[in-house]
Amino acid sequence: MMDRVPQLWTKRKARIIVVVLVASGVLFGAVRYGMRSPSVPTLVVRRGDFIDSLQVRGELKALKSLTIVAPAEAGDFQILKIVADGTPVKQGDVVMEFDKTRIEQDLAQYRSTLKSAQAEIEQVRAQGRLTGEEDLTAVLKARYDVESAKLDASKEEVVSRIEGDEAKLKVADAEQKLHELEEKLKSDGAASKATIQSKIQSSQKAAFDVQRTERALTKMTLRAPLAGVISLVSVWRPPVFAPFKAGDRAWPGAPIAELPDVSALRISARVEEAERGRLAPHQMVTVHMDAIADREFTGKIQQISNIATTDFSGGWPFPRNFDLTLGLEQTDARLKPGMTAQLTVLVDKVANALTIPAQASFQKSGQTVAYVWTGSKFKERVIEIGRRNGDRILVVKGLQPDDQVALMDPIAKE
Repeated sequence: MMDRVPQLWTKRKARIIVVVLVASGVLFGAVRYGMRSPSVPTLVVRRGDFIDSLQVRGELKALKSLTIVAPAEAGDFQILKIVADGTPVKQGDVVMEFDKTRIEQDLAQYRSTLKSAQAEIEQVRAQGRLTGEEDLTAVLKARYDVESAKLDASKEEVVSRIEGDEAKLKVADAEQKLHELEEKLKSDGAASKATIQSKIQSSQKAAFDVQRTERALTKMTLRAPLAGVISLVSVWRPPVFAPFKAGDRAWPGAPIAELPDVSALRISARVEEAERGRLAPHQMVTVHMDAIADREFTGKIQQISNIATTDFSGGWPFPRNFDLTLGLEQTDARLKPGMTAQLTVLVDKVANALTIPAQASFQKSGQTVAYVWTGSKFKERVIEIGRRNGDRILVVKGLQPDDQVALMDPIAKE
C-alpha cells in the first residue's frame, strides 16, 4: 500500500504539470492575441488646424507693358545689335540698333535735292524779275508810241486826208501793241509765280523727305522708354516662331520686344463656377512659380469677376469660368510675364479640429466610415465629414482624439 503512494503522486504531479502548461499556453495565446499589431498601416487621430484651401493654375501678366517695334519709316532693314532676352534695363538704355547705311545714303540724297530745289527757286525768281522788267519796259515804250501816234493824228486838220488816215492807223497799231505787251506782262508774271510755286512745292517735298529720313535715322537706335526687363517677342518666320536676333532683317512695324513694368505684375487665373463661391477679395494666396522653384511668393486676391466668360482654351465643350486677379507682395528680378504658377488660396482655417487623411475614410453602404483599432481588431465606425481639402478631411462626428484609424481597408486586406 505504501508502495503505491509514490506512484500515485508521480502520476498526479505529471497531470498537474500538463494542466499548468496547457493553462500557460492558453493564457500566453490570449495575451499575445490581445497585443497583436494591426495588419494595415494606421494613424493616430490628433487635433490641429484644418486649412481649407483651393488650388488653381495662373499666369503672370503685367498691367502695363510697352511693345518695342521696328520703325515704320525705315522700311526693311537689318538688326545690328539687340539685348538678350531677360536683360534688365533702365530708362534710356539702348535696347537695339539697326543698320543705318541706307538711311544715311537716302538722307544725303534728300538734302542734295532740297538744296537744288531751293537754288532753283531763287533762279526762277531772278528770271521772273528780269522778264517782268523787260515786259514793263516794253509796255512803257508802247504807251509812249501810242501817245506819239495820237499826237501825229491830231495834226489831220493841217495835213492831207491820206496822212491823217495813216496817223489814225498808227494810233490803232500802237494801242494794239500796247494791249499785247500788257497782256504779256500779266501772263509772264503769272507764269513766273506758277513756276516759283512749283519749285516751292518741290522744295517742301524735299524738306519733308529730309525730316522724315532724319526722324527714321534717330529711330535706328531704340532705347528703353522705362525701366524693366526685356522680353523678346517670338514672331512667325518660316518655318518656326522665334525672336529676332542680330543679323536678322525686320519689316516695318514688326514687334521686337516687350518691356513690362515689373512694379505692376499681376497673376491672372480662371476658377470654375463651383469654386467661385469659396473665394473673396483679400484672401491670402501662396504662389509657387514653375520657373522659380527656390522661392515661395505670397499675395492677395484683388478682384474676382461677377460674370462667367467662355474659356476657349479649355477644350470642347468650352467651359465658362470666372476671372481671378491676384497681386504679389514680393518682387524678384527673375519674374517675367508669361510665367505659370501654382496658386493655393487660403479659404478658411479651423482651429483645434479633428482631421484625418482622405485615404482613412471609406464608403460602405452609402455611408462614410473609418476603421478604428480597438486593441485586437478593427471596428467599423460611421463618421461625419465637415469639409474636404485635397487629401485631408475635417471630421465633425464619429472619432475621438488618440483613436487609431486604418489607412487601408482592413476587410479587403483580410
